[in-house]
Amino acid sequence: MTAETGLPDTLRDLPAHTPGTVELADLELLLAGAYPPLKGFLGSFDTAMVIAGGRLADGTPWPVPVTLAVPEELTGHERIVLQDPEGVPLAVLSVAEAWQDPTSRGWRLAGELEPLRAPAHGPFHRLRRRPDELERPDGPLLAVATREPLHRKQLGQLRQVAERLGARVLVLPLLGGEHDEALVRALLAVRRDLPDGTRVVPVPLPPREVDGERDLLLRAHVAAAYGATHLLADEQQADTAEKIADGAPIPVVVPEPWAYDADVEVWRPVARIEPDHVQAELTRERLGELLDRGEPIPDWFTPPAVAAELAVARPPKHERGLTVFFTGLSGSGKSTVARGLADALVERGGRTVSLLDGDVVRRLLSAGLTFSRADRDLNIRRIGYVAAEITRHGGVAICAPIAPYAATRAEVRRMVSAVGDFVLVHVATPLEECERRDRKGLYAKARAGAIPEFTGISDPYEEPDPAVDGGADLRLDTTGLEPDEAVDRVLDLLVEGGWVRPA
Repeated sequence: MTAETGLPDTLRDLPAHTPGTVELADLELLLAGAYPPLKGFLGSFDTAMVIAGGRLADGTPWPVPVTLAVPEELTGHERIVLQDPEGVPLAVLSVAEAWQDPTSRGWRLAGELEPLRAPAHGPFHRLRRRPDELERPDGPLLAVATREPLHRKQLGQLRQVAERLGARVLVLPLLGGEHDEALVRALLAVRRDLPDGTRVVPVPLPPREVDGERDLLLRAHVAAAYGATHLLADEQQADTAEKIADGAPIPVVVPEPWAYDADVEVWRPVARIEPDHVQAELTRERLGELLDRGEPIPDWFTPPAVAAELAVARPPKHERGLTVFFTGLSGSGKSTVARGLADALVERGGRTVSLLDGDVVRRLLSAGLTFSRADRDLNIRRIGYVAAEITRHGGVAICAPIAPYAATRAEVRRMVSAVGDFVLVHVATPLEECERRDRKGLYAKARAGAIPEFTGISDPYEEPDPAVDGGADLRLDTTGLEPDEAVDRVLDLLVEGGWVRPA
């Protein structure tokens, strides 16, 4: 792909690449100067040293690999334009090294970056700032780098630590989770409960597959780049904070334990509460149950404005967007059951239902695609994208493709789960029964070699696997099963799960 939009003439012939979600966030932070001392993406030796010991090759402490994955065809170029998902060029990478990841065997590029323009994608961009755009206060600056709202307990602990340090407060919402907009709104809603002059600056820092120590260290490095002199950790991170104390760029402060005093109805340090007056805290699991059922979040736990944002981010299950994804061999009965489920939900009312049947999608959304593995994967990704958009807006998407490959089903699960709920139904009708039902004669043609790459005959079907695609939530063998019975089994699953109200 070549880069064209908004480029100087000298760069128009360079190849262009759109990084993935984490790499795009890394690119933004590198360009903003929020990853000092890094000037670009790391090479193989630096990456190996960081993974092994948390230090760059020159000995500088750094907690996580910051690398750029690319297709192999880009590894022969000296300069590459990096662009956002809308094709807007952000930077030019001067390639210093092309290397192959020893674990994934995927290709990586390393090198320094030449900025072209500031990124302008993502929510609440008006609040984002480069570190050098923030006014540095005289005296301590206490940062809170969080992926969660601040409830009454955390607000009290934050005020206590800030007062003890004589510090101003910088709240850094870490974007890249499932509900960025709700997180930022929830944090803005409690600014009045924080010390005067508190700033809220969203930072694109998606979750990574690293341990707690490296995650906290990365937050400390980013907070330090934004001028923080201290980073506030959660009290549950006391052991982690102690382990990283020598390697952190700024002190990581752990607040003393707080609890809700049921006698005087306030949150305060546990040391000041009579033991029999300590009220049990609302656990994450209990909070999730209340939200799933649409029940109010108690005022003693969180301010009403935060409770409202939690409800927006996690609506009651009977109102939440949902994708029901059927997978199975041709002739297994998945389309019949999917259509029956769609009809049953429409008859019950209260839900907007969209049916994405495999054959219909092939004629419209995926017209022109072949049945090669690459095109099959692309077909399923397109279905997943549409299903995720339906789910995002509170609808029910019912999908019924063959979807033979577990890794691609896992991609769809991730897409949908970022915005709502996902249910996988494996219509596990045996191949022999599918062939017996073959009204179109497809299996006979496949066995005769007239149809290449036919699932179940000349191409494999990978059954759902919890380790790869999360596994099936329901397994249906429609042999000897009436369509209405099969539909009822899926409906029972949705009712038990809370997504559909009982009839």
